[in-house]
Order: sequence, then structure tokens, then C-alpha cells
Amino acid sequence: MKNFSTQQEDFWAGSFGNEYISRNADNHLIASNISLFSKIFNKIGKIHNVIEFGPNIGLNLFAIHQLLPDVALSGVEINEKAVEQLKQLDFVNVFHESILEFSTDFQWDFVFTKGVLIHINPDYLNNVYEIMFKTSKKYICIIEYYNPSPVEIPYRGHRDRLFKRDFAGELMGYFNSLELIDYGFIYHNDINFPQDDLTWFLLKKS
Repeated sequence: MKNFSTQQEDFWAGSFGNEYISRNADNHLIASNISLFSKIFNKIGKIHNVIEFGPNIGLNLFAIHQLLPDVALSGVEINEKAVEQLKQLDFVNVFHESILEFSTDFQWDFVFTKGVLIHINPDYLNNVYEIMFKTSKKYICIIEYYNPSPVEIPYRGHRDRLFKRDFAGELMGYFNSLELIDYGFIYHNDINFPQDDLTWFLLKKS
């Protein structure tokens, strides 16, 4: 395995990231994701392409494909085993690399993360914000754990691996051309379509 810039990248590219795949290979998540993204996409205009940073095995992209089968989908994934499964989805263009190393001149209509920014080294978050802003043609969607101020949370026995903060607020603070379109919260005890207490923010380039 190659050496990355941060401990967090090594963590997700290695054995812990491999274990995460088996823990989250749950078809029930697809139904919850379809419900979540249907709410989000009802707030936007027509889009032609989407990119997800950190798709793992593609449960979010699979759900989006069910909703928008004609939209071109891409994903940037660091974990090799996840990439192997992701490539089995013939409707996804896969980039096997770290978010921090991703570079392109192309812009996607809809750029998003879901449960990924929380695992980025805080010292490198600005780099990720810049990459997301640069690659977005119109919309950015942040689906993460929210906290009004930055806080580090122990994660499955590990320290410095999970960070909660106001990611969307920081993005809008860095880039004045971003405006908030909508936001929402999905509770882990939702009767039909639970998510892991995630808060989503839909932003648009003005």
C-alpha cells in the first residue's frame, strides 16, 4: 500500500477500510439512500452528471442511478477492495485515489460527500473544500455529522479518526458564491428510511 499524506488516509486505505466494506454491505441502506436523495434532488434543476468523493462500494451511487438512470456517475475512492466492487457497477466511472490527490479540469453538475468529511484530517479540510468547489459546476451537497463547533469523537476504539463540525458553514464562509438551498436531518430511528443521524446541506453556486 502506498504512503499517503495523513494517518486518516492510511486508515481508510488499509485493513480498517476493508472491514468497513463488510459492515456496510446492507441492501436496506439502498432504500434509505433512495429516500434521502429523492428529497435532495427534488430541490434542484436538471443535472447531467454527479461525482461522489468517497463512495466506498457505491451504495449511494446505486441509489442515485435508480432515481436518475440517465445521469453519468463518477466516484473517487481510496480503498482498493472497495474500488474492485465499485467497478462492478458498469454505470460508475471510478477514480482510484485519495480525495487529496484528485485533480481534474472537469466540472460535475452535482458534487457530494456522505460520511466522508468527518474522517478527513482537519488540517487538510481546506484542501478538500477547494477540490469540491473546483470540481462543482452547480451544486455541492454535504451529508455528514453536524456540530456547531469542531469536535473530535472516539471512533470504534480509535482517536483522531472522526471529526464533527459545520462543514457546510465553513464551505460557504470560504466561497462567497455558494448559497444554501436547503437542509435536513435523517434520524437513526426513522421508521422506514433510517440514516445514521446525518444532516444534509444542499449548496448552489450563484
